[in-house]
Amino acid sequence: MRTNKLTPYLFLLPGCIILGAFIFYPMLQAIWMSFTDYNMVTDPSFVKLDNYKDLFQDDLFWKTLKNTLIYLIGVVPALVVLPIFLAVLVNQKLKGIGFFRSAYYIPVVTSLVVAGIAWDWVYKENGLLNYVLDLLNIISEPIPWLTQTQTALFAVMLVTVWKGLGYYMIIYLAGLQSIPESLYEAADIDGANWWQKMTRVTIPMLMPFVLIVTIMSSIAAMKVFEEIYIMTGGGPLHSSETLVFYIYTQAFDRLNMGYASAAGVILFLLTLVFSLINLKVMGKDNSE
Repeated sequence: MRTNKLTPYLFLLPGCIILGAFIFYPMLQAIWMSFTDYNMVTDPSFVKLDNYKDLFQDDLFWKTLKNTLIYLIGVVPALVVLPIFLAVLVNQKLKGIGFFRSAYYIPVVTSLVVAGIAWDWVYKENGLLNYVLDLLNIISEPIPWLTQTQTALFAVMLVTVWKGLGYYMIIYLAGLQSIPESLYEAADIDGANWWQKMTRVTIPMLMPFVLIVTIMSSIAAMKVFEEIYIMTGGGPLHSSETLVFYIYTQAFDRLNMGYASAAGVILFLLTLVFSLINLKVMGKDNSE
């Protein structure tokens, strides 16, 4: 039976329509809007590159961009490395191991609002964290973790890492269970210890999954919003404000849609560049 050449494209058509309607059309609309002055009340007026010029002269934009890069550098390595050890831990053939897998995954399915409120209580001056640190004689007076400029961003970063560990653990767990047992048996015959098997068998075989996690966690770190909105609101003094939060305030607080769209285009380009760098570096290692 001869297959019509159009048949494969017909199967792809529904997906293309959905992507076009909800991804590509809004993206093109945002790019066009970035060249306009639009406040959702009056009709947009074309202003050429004025939004981009104002953006690059805005000190707050550069501050939020710096905070976003700090967030990226701080969160991504932790979310790439720590879930590997967590996945190795729950990959053991032990009775009741399913319970521990579920327990480690609970933060992923926990509402971010609930998690934010709980962590806000932990970070309070009279909260659990300061209590434990005082009990261990690490601090002499309570630290206002979320209300001082030096610690607010890093406190929120810790919540992001805590919430993402279980998600990326599952990805690594799938990778671990795809590694042939014969490789570990050969390593045992050669007298390899746990660390040698980890560095010479497990991690090399997990590199495709490391690439996936690196790209996914990088994109998530670049567009972080909920944690900032719930826990600090971008404060104090914009010290924890990221680029996505900046875009949100420009668009919905100040109704400056054209300006916010220009910032969104910059965010898109930065995310694209970081993803391509990850693909280039990690993909090259995998191909070798």
